[in-house]
Amino acid sequence: MKRAAAVGAGALLALAAVAVSSAEEAPGTGAGAGAGGETEKRTVPDFLGLGLWRVFTRLDRRTRLDVHDVSGRDRRVLWPSRWQVCTQYPEAGAGLDRRTTVMIGVVRRGETCPPRVRTARR
Repeated sequence: MKRAAAVGAGALLALAAVAVSSAEEAPGTGAGAGAGGETEKRTVPDFLGLGLWRVFTRLDRRTRLDVHDVSGRDRRVLWPSRWQVCTQYPEAGAGLDRRTTVMIGVVRRGETCPPRVRTARR
């Protein structure tokens, strides 16, 4: 009985989240909106030096994201609030569409970005 109630509550929360996310989008501002059915142009924000959590909050939930540790230690990135951005590809201001994967290189907070990745493209 408890499991059924938990599943029902989870489904209710999921429906509420979908309703809120669709209500936040104003009419006529969706991906297919615009003059003549043109899609809205989105650009990549500048994330360099910011915390990883900002990346997750500023990008659209549909954007593909690849996050990796650039310190050379090959650590798993589990808690976004403990990491800061060293590199990003594509660059800030570049166009962002459905096929674009944003690649973010991070190090733990308090560590400096390695010199070899500061000058690299990504």
